[in-house]
Amino acid sequence: MSSTLTSTPASDGYRMPAEWDDHAGCFLVWPERTDNWRDGAKPAQRAWRALIEAIASAEDVTVLVSRRQYVVARGLLPDHVRLVETTTDDAWVRDTGPSFVVNDAGDVRGVSWTFNAWGGLRGGLYFPWDADDLVGPKICDLERVPVYRPSLVLEGGSIDVDGEGTVLTTEECLLNPNRNPDLSREQIEAELHAHLGTSKVIWLPRGVVHDETDGHVDNFARFAAPGVVMLTWTDDEADPQHERSAEALAILEHDTDAQGRPLRVVKLHQPGPLRMTAEEAAGVDSVPGSQARAAGERLAGSYVNSYIGNGIVVLPVFDDPNDAAAVAAYEELFPGRRVLTVPGREILLGGGNVHCVTQQLPSGR
Repeated sequence: MSSTLTSTPASDGYRMPAEWDDHAGCFLVWPERTDNWRDGAKPAQRAWRALIEAIASAEDVTVLVSRRQYVVARGLLPDHVRLVETTTDDAWVRDTGPSFVVNDAGDVRGVSWTFNAWGGLRGGLYFPWDADDLVGPKICDLERVPVYRPSLVLEGGSIDVDGEGTVLTTEECLLNPNRNPDLSREQIEAELHAHLGTSKVIWLPRGVVHDETDGHVDNFARFAAPGVVMLTWTDDEADPQHERSAEALAILEHDTDAQGRPLRVVKLHQPGPLRMTAEEAAGVDSVPGSQARAAGERLAGSYVNSYIGNGIVVLPVFDDPNDAAAVAAYEELFPGRRVLTVPGREILLGGGNVHCVTQQLPSGR
């Protein structure tokens, strides 16, 4: 069993690397909840297969899967994808899994935040969530890396780092009273720096409209390189997303990163707006304690919610007029990587996208 550390990563000389640094592999969790994934989760599982095949073309992939779904997943996934039978509550490993940190010697450790299903009993998306709160330590056990276990309630999708001291986040999420009501903004900043090895937080007020995670930054604004931020955008001033994106743009264009560099912002026009169809909503089981789905509800679609892997970037697309521009922008942002597209709608119907359902394991190199 991996040892649980009582110190902090920063005090031990560790920091969270940027996602574009070299990976030793990637983790996902197989979807199966019928109160979140429509039609017995079969359409979602096909979307997972496409995503896993894309990532596995460039790096090792491990999929956590329940006993009930092990044979199903094994039959659908390539033989070189590792399956590990694990108990989970749902498939959002970015939020339930560990944020990995490294030191200058290349050693890797995990930070397993406290997870309360995006709000606990004050707006959380499902109950119970105790199995998901153990996903982080389990992955660290599997990789035989020591783990930090802070009491801070935080999901991996609520932060994004440049690997050089800067962390992006939103006030809508991290200052939400359903996460850490007894901590001030300054105390939360101190916790971030202690566990990420960062020195500057850039706070954006809000995230994507109707993002049920309370505005996760990984669906809204992320680093594409040091000093470069990609931002979800819309030109439609009547769309409520425009005000949110414009206020973030004003902050980013007038701020600097931890190294003092001005930030270059690349706007990625949102798909849609996209909405759930009656057929899609009807395919989701209605269960007390879980997030309800309704026909016509707005989906928090975004091209920012991608995965940066070894020599690749995996980008969700939506059969939308804005898809082509998003692909072109990614090809310019990541010239040394292949841009691989995967269907994003089924993952979006569950409440997130490609970045939300993946967690990279850095190589430490």
